[in-house]
Amino acid sequence: MLGTVDLAVFIMAGLVLNITPGADMLYIANRSASQGTNAGIIAALGIGAGCLFHIVFAALGLSVVLATSAMAFTVVKYAGAGYLIYLGLTTISSLRSSTAIETTAVVPLSPWKIFRQAILINVLNPKVALFFMALLPQFVSQQATHPSITFLFLGCVFNFNGTIVNVIFAVFSSKIAAKLRQNTALGKVCKAAVGSLFIGLGVRLALVSR
Repeated sequence: MLGTVDLAVFIMAGLVLNITPGADMLYIANRSASQGTNAGIIAALGIGAGCLFHIVFAALGLSVVLATSAMAFTVVKYAGAGYLIYLGLTTISSLRSSTAIETTAVVPLSPWKIFRQAILINVLNPKVALFFMALLPQFVSQQATHPSITFLFLGCVFNFNGTIVNVIFAVFSSKIAAKLRQNTALGKVCKAAVGSLFIGLGVRLALVSR
């Protein structure tokens, strides 16, 4: 189909990767827990929108720049790491402003800001671009008439499935968070853990090599 090979294998491999925890899922969980299901779904859609950038870059061959240029990779890597650490510090600092009544509340973000933050989290992760460059070519037929179109097709299939997974994850995260809110102490611990995980992911991204 559209110059692909082993499409079923590609879909299965993509689903396995989609359910692997990372910064994307952590952000979705954080938004779902703090603002409810709708916010989590918006975050999931933002992650999907960010992924579209990587798909287009891969199809146009721009991801090769990240794979071959140490400077480009380093700039994007540190920008992404800094943004994750910023989100972590912001999450943790909000604990100080929590009152006895609003133990797990955070300042609500507008749908657009949630969407924008989700896009940045995905776009500023160079590993996503390198992932597409490493995985997608394996499923493009050598007889493909237009390989770039095949890249776009495979990327969209991966992104569509990933968005569905993330939306489902957002719904479940919101339901779990609703129960956690009944326990104020546990809610604070979970919030601190989320902030710490963001910082940890940022540090890990900063230390990673190509």
